[in-house]
Amino acid sequence: MEKIGLILFDIDGVIRSVENSYRLSLKKTVHKFSGWEPSYIDIDNAKNEGIWNNDWDLSLELIKRFIKKEKLNLEIPRREVIVKCFEKFYFGGDPSKESKNWLGFITNEELLVDKKFFDSLEIKGIIWGFVSGAESASAKFVLEKRIGLKSPPLISMGDAPDKPNPEGLIRLSKKLIGNKLGASNIPIAYVGDTIADINTVINARKEIPSQKFISIGIAPPHLHLNSRLKERNSYEKNLEKAGADLILNSINDLKNINLELF
Repeated sequence: MEKIGLILFDIDGVIRSVENSYRLSLKKTVHKFSGWEPSYIDIDNAKNEGIWNNDWDLSLELIKRFIKKEKLNLEIPRREVIVKCFEKFYFGGDPSKESKNWLGFITNEELLVDKKFFDSLEIKGIIWGFVSGAESASAKFVLEKRIGLKSPPLISMGDAPDKPNPEGLIRLSKKLIGNKLGASNIPIAYVGDTIADINTVINARKEIPSQKFISIGIAPPHLHLNSRLKERNSYEKNLEKAGADLILNSINDLKNINLELF
């Protein structure tokens, strides 16, 4: 079948809900070292700054900001201490060991798609893969063990510089559709839920102006509740302002997308 496009996905907030896993780990980590637990709005506002793709770094930043704001006589923890604490909350076990032994917040994650979703994209002639800031163990757990994908094309934490650096996006695109990207190649879309994701696409365009890159935004799952409609509208406007070409109401809308229209 003729290939009509490539769609690369962020994982957190797009493929799985992380409100009660990564975000909860962030909240509990910040609280442990500062005595303050940030709200989901606090986290969204920080994410909207466009530079906090790594939740370890954002945990540390929020701790620093709170200590400074409240003029607290608290020691700012080292990054490696933050990482260890965060991982204890998130995995609740050794991430390099069997996932059946994990007892942390990762067990709370709700899937937003299933294997049939990716089968339907393939039937349409769309190639797919994943570019995520999640740890490899976490990303593979959700993609392989829970969704059932076999050796999915993946760039995860440590495989490339953090977003919004476009290196991971470009590298996986070249691997999946050929080493030379440019005007003669199929469109490449990236789906993400943060401004860092939008900026990754914008930066990829700067690197390879002749290649058609499409930025697709979606609000994270916790904003899709009816009670948070106002927050969701505001969040989506920020994604649009940052340069998103399309905002999805649901990830399943991609089943009917025509990348040639962009």
